[in-house]
Order: sequence, then C-alpha cells, then structure tokens
Amino acid sequence: MEIQHKNLASGGWQKLSFFEQMANIGSEVERTIKWKNKGNAEYSQMAFDRALELLDLTVSMEKNKSHLKELLRAREALADYFVFDNDYQSTDKSWQNYFYAFNFAARINL
Repeated sequence: MEIQHKNLASGGWQKLSFFEQMANIGSEVERTIKWKNKGNAEYSQMAFDRALELLDLTVSMEKNKSHLKELLRAREALADYFVFDNDYQSTDKSWQNYFYAFNFAARINL
C-alpha cells in the first residue's frame, strides 16, 4: 500500500496531540461511511485505507499503554466492521459517536 500521508508520516503526525490524531482518523472514518452509503466502494476503500494508515502512525509512536490498547482495539473493530463480518455489531452511528468525542476533546484543548 502506498503511503498517502507522506508529510504526516515524515514527522508531522508527531506534532499533533493524541486527541487531534484521533479526530483526524475519525474524519477518514466519516469519509469511509459517507462513500459506503453513497455506494462508491472504491472511494470508501480509499478512505478506509487512509484511516488505517493514520491509525498505524499513531500506534507506531504511542508510548502510553492504555492508549495503545485502545488504538489496537479500535483498529480491530474498524476492520471487523468495514471488511469482515461485523462480529462486534458496530454501526455507522457508533463509529461517528466514538470519534466525535475525540473531535470535541481536540477542539477544547486548542
């Protein structure tokens, strides 16, 4: 998979707070949902790939064990929802609500 966020991957991502990183991941998840619901599987997949890339960047630099545990669970559940059988019974709304909290936290901390 080609890196889509080259500037972020080369160090820009580290400058963002954890909440800002999660809010940005949430934006890509929101795009994934939007394109899936519009029936555009290609754009939905591209957005999902970008979300995973950002999530993986966060995982690779995370030192806080509780954050790391949360990140890896979120990655597993996202893959389950968008790619596999949705064993965790996620919904579009549950993902929107999950990432909305990070968006809110990022905004009040600026």
